[in-house]
Amino acid sequence: MRLLLDTHVFLWFVLNDAKLTLKAKTIIEDSSNDILISPASYWEIAIKVSHKKLNLFATYDDFMRRGIAGNDFEILPIEPRHTAIVATLPFHHKDPFDRLLIAQALAEGIPLVW
Repeated sequence: MRLLLDTHVFLWFVLNDAKLTLKAKTIIEDSSNDILISPASYWEIAIKVSHKKLNLFATYDDFMRRGIAGNDFEILPIEPRHTAIVATLPFHHKDPFDRLLIAQALAEGIPLVW
């Protein structure tokens, strides 16, 4: 199954943070699943690092390389059909990164691990 990770879920998994639920960890570690990461997530992480709101305990480049390639995750490119859905979403979520992740999951017909 293809699954898109929310930014915090990705961070918690890579950082081995106790905030990650056992269910999410099990799903991510299941080798039969294809785990996808959005550029929106690594953009959001880069912004938090630059504002000193997030410590990755490594350089950004090393962390992202280890987090994505090191776990055999795939990048889900942002496409115009994804952003077209953003334009139609109600404002339940005002965070632009969350809105894009939701739109990508909807457009791809895949679950968002939240």
